[in-house]
Amino acid sequence: MDPRYSAQDVVRCALCRDAVAPLYCNVCHTHLCGDCVTKHFSDKSKVHNVVPLEQFLSTLNYPKCPTHPTKQCELHCEQCDIPICTSCISSGKHIGHKQLEIFADFESKKEVLRRDLQELEKILPKYQESAAIIKTQKTDQLKHSQKLTSELNKQGEALHREIHTIIQRKQAEIDEMNAQHLAAIEKQEDETNKALHEIKQVIQDLKSLLDTSDVGLVSKYRSRIAEFRKLPHKLKISFPNFLPQKINREELLKQFGSFSPLSTVPSPGAESSPPARPLLDVPRLITDIPTTGYRNLYNVSCLSHEEIWTSGYNKIMQLYNLKGELLKSVQTKSGNVPQDIAVTRSGGLVYTDYGDRSINLVSGTQIQTLIRLRGWRPRRLCSTSSGDLLVIMTSDDGQTKVVRYSGSTETQTIQQDDQGKPLYSSGYGYKYLSENRNSDICVADCDACAVVVVSAAGKLRFRYTGPPSTPGESFRPRGITTDSRANILTSDHENHRIYIIDQDGRFLRLFHNCGLQAPHGLCVDSRDNLFVAENKTGKVKKLQYYK
Repeated sequence: MDPRYSAQDVVRCALCRDAVAPLYCNVCHTHLCGDCVTKHFSDKSKVHNVVPLEQFLSTLNYPKCPTHPTKQCELHCEQCDIPICTSCISSGKHIGHKQLEIFADFESKKEVLRRDLQELEKILPKYQESAAIIKTQKTDQLKHSQKLTSELNKQGEALHREIHTIIQRKQAEIDEMNAQHLAAIEKQEDETNKALHEIKQVIQDLKSLLDTSDVGLVSKYRSRIAEFRKLPHKLKISFPNFLPQKINREELLKQFGSFSPLSTVPSPGAESSPPARPLLDVPRLITDIPTTGYRNLYNVSCLSHEEIWTSGYNKIMQLYNLKGELLKSVQTKSGNVPQDIAVTRSGGLVYTDYGDRSINLVSGTQIQTLIRLRGWRPRRLCSTSSGDLLVIMTSDDGQTKVVRYSGSTETQTIQQDDQGKPLYSSGYGYKYLSENRNSDICVADCDACAVVVVSAAGKLRFRYTGPPSTPGESFRPRGITTDSRANILTSDHENHRIYIIDQDGRFLRLFHNCGLQAPHGLCVDSRDNLFVAENKTGKVKKLQYYK
């Protein structure tokens, strides 16, 4: 036995945890007893190299003592956390300190290294995924910047066209004034020239009469002096002046347009979460808003904390305030029932038209078709924090996928997991989706009886299939939304319930005792108030669910 290792009797076999271990595997860095060697060799994933412990110890490089260079450090001082030799102990500097045999410290730290390695190997993919997301975000940011520049130039061109139109209109006014003035001048000119010609003619006639002896001609003469004494009126023309208005740059900037606020949502851990707010056991009803004209109410989307858009089994989409007053109604472009609605970051309304395979933007009184699909039909959608659109759609043969659009450009498709299996159920059942503040994409898949959550890169994070305490109860999620704490809320239409889970799929709360009737679409405003569209009653209920 290596004389430097005096504590061999405390080294136990890593497999049976009982017998003294006189052997060591250089490949697995494992202590073994003679009885467990065969079991260790049964692991065929590695080519093992088992040697006597003394042989392994002889390969170790014990450190030289920095204080006594001729000595090897055989011990480790726990208090000083340094290797020491026997002379260091004799010096009295480590009196009262606990010392370990250096090999035991070596083994202990090797175990720490192994644990750290295992944990880092688990952490590494998350950083790799984050790096991939950042790369995608940089590409998306460049595309979005180019899109903003294009929109800016379009607005500039529109402003130039308006200015050109104004100039043309003012020029037309100048031309009209010029024509009126010119007509008046020409009329005066005609009258003056006519009188001038007549005066010349009368003068010539008078000279002839003075020279004649014909009494008859002279007696016929009638004087026109009184007529010609009335000299022609001078035409007074007042020329108009152009009074330019001072250009107000600030007002012009307001009219030109502005950018919505920049929003960056760090991933979990990048910044501290909002201050903790406990959930209520029973949500408090703030108000309910009756809607009209819907046989069934399906969807609700917050324009602000005071105004909501609604849609249902009707071709009309309606904007209400919290008093229940109808502020605006918009009919779909095709006359079809909208499948879903969402409010964009800039306050526009987008809706999906399953019937004609289109995604449309309502701006004022105009409806613009952004996207028209082939072979697929759009179902539900949401607007993301970056201004993109996420759309869940089904193919003509029943497949399901989530597609991200930047403007009208498809930038991402999410359909399968890493094993090539579908992430979402096939068929045409209810599926709603929402983006969480950590950029996860959350889908309520009613047919799969699950909430399916993937990362921004499209990697499956978890499936939530109902609270573990009630495994026998059905879980049929319909509407889905998320709040400022990245909690996920989903409605169970059949059981008249709202479930709340956290961003990692842990169950938080079940609201089943607050008088909800067939809850369907959900949305949360900027103050974390929950709006619930009741399918049968046609009401939208506003609930407070945080204390």
